[in-house]
Amino acid sequence: MTKSSERKLTIVEVLNWLVEDQLISINEQQAIGLFAVKWENRNKDLTEIICDYQSEVGSECGKDFTATKLNKWLAARIGLPLFHIDPLKIDATAVTSICTQPYAERFNILPVQVDSDTIVVAVSEPFEQEWERDLKQIHKKVFKRVFASEKDIKRYIGELYAFSKSVKNASKRHADSGQLNNLEQLVELGQSSDLEVNNQHIVNLVDWLLQYAFEQRASDIHLEPRREQSNVRFRIDGVMHQVYQIPTSVMAAVISRIKILGRMDIAEKRRPQDGRLKTRNDKGEVELRLSTMPTAFGEKVVMRIFDPEILLRDFSALGFNKREKKLWAGMTQQAHGIILVTGPTGSGKTTTLYSTLKQLATPEINLCTVEDPIELIEPAFNQMQVEHRIGLDFASGIRTLMRQDPDIIMVGEIRDLETAEMAIQASLTGHLVLSTLHTNNAPSAISRLLEIGVKPYLVKLTLLGVMAQRLIRTLYPQCKKKTEISEEQWQVLVRPFAIKKPNFIYQAVGCVKCRNTGYSGRIGIYEIFQNTSLIQQQIVENCDANSILKLAIKDGMQTLRLSGVEKIMEGITTAEEVLRVAPESMEV
Repeated sequence: MTKSSERKLTIVEVLNWLVEDQLISINEQQAIGLFAVKWENRNKDLTEIICDYQSEVGSECGKDFTATKLNKWLAARIGLPLFHIDPLKIDATAVTSICTQPYAERFNILPVQVDSDTIVVAVSEPFEQEWERDLKQIHKKVFKRVFASEKDIKRYIGELYAFSKSVKNASKRHADSGQLNNLEQLVELGQSSDLEVNNQHIVNLVDWLLQYAFEQRASDIHLEPRREQSNVRFRIDGVMHQVYQIPTSVMAAVISRIKILGRMDIAEKRRPQDGRLKTRNDKGEVELRLSTMPTAFGEKVVMRIFDPEILLRDFSALGFNKREKKLWAGMTQQAHGIILVTGPTGSGKTTTLYSTLKQLATPEINLCTVEDPIELIEPAFNQMQVEHRIGLDFASGIRTLMRQDPDIIMVGEIRDLETAEMAIQASLTGHLVLSTLHTNNAPSAISRLLEIGVKPYLVKLTLLGVMAQRLIRTLYPQCKKKTEISEEQWQVLVRPFAIKKPNFIYQAVGCVKCRNTGYSGRIGIYEIFQNTSLIQQQIVENCDANSILKLAIKDGMQTLRLSGVEKIMEGITTAEEVLRVAPESMEV
């Protein structure tokens, strides 16, 4: 491109291209041009102006114009690949070292990828050449341009440079100082000063990390110290994503800041600790449960995010079908007995229980919980937290609740014989008890109770039913694609059940909005059985969980795998996702 071609991309030029490509008429070109005058000095992205014009005057231009489609068309017109800026995939330290923030803002450019010999730069002005000549002289590398939304570039210039500046300034304050929470540095006793945890740069880093986690719909934030560069990772839709790397010295101060917010002992770095904090996002209050663990390079922190909008949901939104809703409602409406929810950590048990309790907690009911810890403060419940330091465990908590005239009791988890016996005692004296167990499927809950020492006749008398659950990722509706599945693949999925193969199923494709995963969000799959007379006959010492499974299926229980198959046939998820989450572990 010659020097004479250095110029700004004008609205008139783009509107002329739209007319040439027959995407708008000449009359619409004139109308949009007049509309654009509202935005002095083009304060808005052109794509926004066109979309705003459509919404304000009800224009039919392009019929279904969106900012994404317009940017895709414009990128093709100017001959550059369209790039979606995903901060999760950008090394903030590397890209912000290419040029200063004022320089990036002047030309509205953002380096998005830095390799040994190439620098990829996102631009919104494709014909501007001055910045490239300047940066080539400094870095002596090949520059590649990609086209990105003007609005996105401006946003991420501010965010990435602010983040990088906070890390850099915090690192400077910690220069030439050591830390005693790293096992490899315990010999360096002469260095003792720590970075101030209330330093504004550290405060900014923590605030930014929390806000960004909310924006990305993360369920967990992992802060993982390493020898030199520590990791920040988010779990999104059940999958871990590397977000950033921070100098370990700065990470120590970030973790200390979080411990202060969670009212944890900042001086204690040798023992695991638990805490909680409440903050706000655009939707309202959000609770975070904190857990620390000492590692070779310092304390690792995991923050589990509990969004009230996600925890307290309708059963249909959770993934229950009509049959499952009827079975679950039938069990939870009983006056007394024990109901168990099983599954591994992160399988959605808390969400199911809280949503159930929220519906059961009417003004006529006294609903009490004993939890470790309290996952979400809910005004409709009477919640008590386990405190092992003072001898308040699950068993003593249930004993206390029994004297509180409860109707319904929720026990966070049955871990030992004493807790199980207290839960059984509560159910025998006329209370409905809900609790959780860690088992692979629903029938295994019975053998688990027997293993910890519960008498078979007590399980027969008190157990109403068990529900096992998992969370599977749901297809992003805008990019999912129909595909066929072979008879052989289908039989692997549904065996030993006879279910007719559908004409087509959906597969994950991936697009910009779903971060090229093909999935967005998660939904539950469930396995529910009631403790019928047939199953009760099998509850004896050393009973076989597999025989209980077969009886439950004979009684009409739908396995986790079949619940997933139902979601496949409804176009909610993929066969690969169901096979990943719900491998059958027993012979049926």
